[in-house]
Amino acid sequence: MTSQLQAKTGCLDRLALHGSLRDPILDSINFLNEVMDRFPQAISFAPGAPYAGFFEGTDIAAHIERYCDYLATERKFSPEKIRKHLYQYGPSRGQINDLIAQALFTDEGIEVTGESIVVTVGCQEAILLVLRALCASKNDVVAVVNPCFAGIAGAARLLDVEILPVEETEQGFDWAKLTFDCQLLRQSGKRVTAMYVAPDFSNPSGTVLSLNARHELLAFAKHENFVVLEDNAYGFTASSDTKLPTLKALDNGRQVIYFGTCAKTCMPGVRVGFVVADQLVVDGNISLGILAHQLASLKSMVTVNTSPICQAIVGGMLLENGCSISALSAPKASFYRSNLSYLLAALDLHMRVGSEPINYISWNQPQGGFFVRMKLPVIVDLALLDYCANKYGVLWTPMSFFMVGEHKSYEIRLSCSYLDPNQIDEGVRRLARFVRDERVRGVAPEHVPTQQEIPPNAKQSVSHR
Repeated sequence: MTSQLQAKTGCLDRLALHGSLRDPILDSINFLNEVMDRFPQAISFAPGAPYAGFFEGTDIAAHIERYCDYLATERKFSPEKIRKHLYQYGPSRGQINDLIAQALFTDEGIEVTGESIVVTVGCQEAILLVLRALCASKNDVVAVVNPCFAGIAGAARLLDVEILPVEETEQGFDWAKLTFDCQLLRQSGKRVTAMYVAPDFSNPSGTVLSLNARHELLAFAKHENFVVLEDNAYGFTASSDTKLPTLKALDNGRQVIYFGTCAKTCMPGVRVGFVVADQLVVDGNISLGILAHQLASLKSMVTVNTSPICQAIVGGMLLENGCSISALSAPKASFYRSNLSYLLAALDLHMRVGSEPINYISWNQPQGGFFVRMKLPVIVDLALLDYCANKYGVLWTPMSFFMVGEHKSYEIRLSCSYLDPNQIDEGVRRLARFVRDERVRGVAPEHVPTQQEIPPNAKQSVSHR
């Protein structure tokens, strides 16, 4: 009786609600969105949000007008049809699919039609829909690179999908361990259905999967008969001389489902993402079309459709830039690369005592994206974050937010996207004072992470004097 709604008291037993509501992973996204409000005077390296200065002077009406001109001139829509197109419910699969398909071909060499694309309410909905479609039973397992974007772990938890954590190595992944894990799952009646990976400047680690590792992953997926879920939220920040082909561009067997977002390249407020799902769906010898059609059906029961007004804004932005996301995002990409350089230079400058690095501090050296991964000589938790924010006025994100399973983490994630160079420099000064604090540096040496635990490509700033 206590696990049901009590008519007299209006109470619900927490244990009667879905178990995901007791999982800390569901708090991580809200934390990133709200932590700055708790500490308004602090400099925040916490959110992976775009730089607010890019939105000053944005003319939303002009973007919508550009899209309406396209509908009138290119697609021969009447004024009445344009109004219906913008103001009524739209098709679940989306309305700017052909423009996105053109951008994917222009920028990434990905050859798909608009029919293969579903426009979603942010990339998060796309992830949720794909997991729901692919994971039909408790025996379906999704492999994820660990640490990973909290959104994939949270979506899996909502759907009661089991996750297999996959650790990164300098060469990409531990293929032998992954092969063993796949075999072990098969022996227990389960199977890896899909593997989620962000090969370009992943969140939270900032790592890049090498070209060789990309080919190895596609070959491994084919051998093990699972699909690869590619999240390319940060690939636009790559410089022209370091940019690698996406997994989807290398995909010649329809093994890859590709996630994209307009949050970083256009603006988060439009809440427009998309998924490319061109895999054939069959019932015996009967073709049921492609997976995108099935995802659109699922979407019709979740959000019905993505806002036509928001799609019009994105469509106008794309049209103004020759249907190229790269052209649209070029100034932003340059700014973020510059910010990342500022952050790494500031860390190198301020994380020292004289000419020597501060004891037991290390960080990696990403070449793009928003994030730097730093290791401290103390277990990182929310209590330590509160202490740092209150006493030193600087915020960051515990890496435990991105770890699959129960983990004690010594690491923090620093984001460079939200700040300007002066804020970055002052924030790192404050962070340096924090890591010199006796609460951090007073940790006994035996509790300090070993050299082997330092992130790949770490800055050599560890001293064992």
